[in-house]
Amino acid sequence: MRIFVVSPDLYERHRGLLTQMHRLRAQVFGSRLGWDVEVTADEERDEYDRLGPTYILEIDATDRVAGCARLLPASGPTMLQQTFPQLLREGHLDVHPGMIESSRFCVDTNLEAGRGGGQLHLATLTMFAGIIEWSMANGYDEIVTATDLRFERILNRAGWPMRRLGEPVEIGNTIAVAGSLPADRASFDRLCPADYKSNITGILGSRSAA
Repeated sequence: MRIFVVSPDLYERHRGLLTQMHRLRAQVFGSRLGWDVEVTADEERDEYDRLGPTYILEIDATDRVAGCARLLPASGPTMLQQTFPQLLREGHLDVHPGMIESSRFCVDTNLEAGRGGGQLHLATLTMFAGIIEWSMANGYDEIVTATDLRFERILNRAGWPMRRLGEPVEIGNTIAVAGSLPADRASFDRLCPADYKSNITGILGSRSAA
């Protein structure tokens, strides 16, 4: 498994990987979780994909997308502020330049990559590490997200507890909650699998070399 970052300037070059990502999102959010998402031609997309996000992808040994997340500056527009403000205690974020929003996180847990510490899937831990590494390398120290209680429990098991930004709210068929996560070296070291690799250029040295 390796982390591969696709920034807006690389969309065209890596169109095939992004197509795989949108199909994985359709499988996870549309089919498996039954969320109210828009799926067209077996791909899940929404309005935030049109804002030039950075995508964190997890690629397996056969060059298949095994996980993904979407990152946008919290200065907006963001999913938390525009789509789910009811999850925020004050109805808005106290945004600062070091804040990034993560959304559409998912992994293919049918992979045979095995499970890591606390019996969490290695694909999940690798994605967590990739999000933290990219955030630090690009000057962000806080990650905000809208998720559900199930995923909040996964974060706690991983040792990356989320600070709630409001009370849980029932949305559709899930109980959603907004939270904040630290993007720092201590969190990265705690979560990072031993064989972690990424194409992120920055501050973490040879351990993250692709």
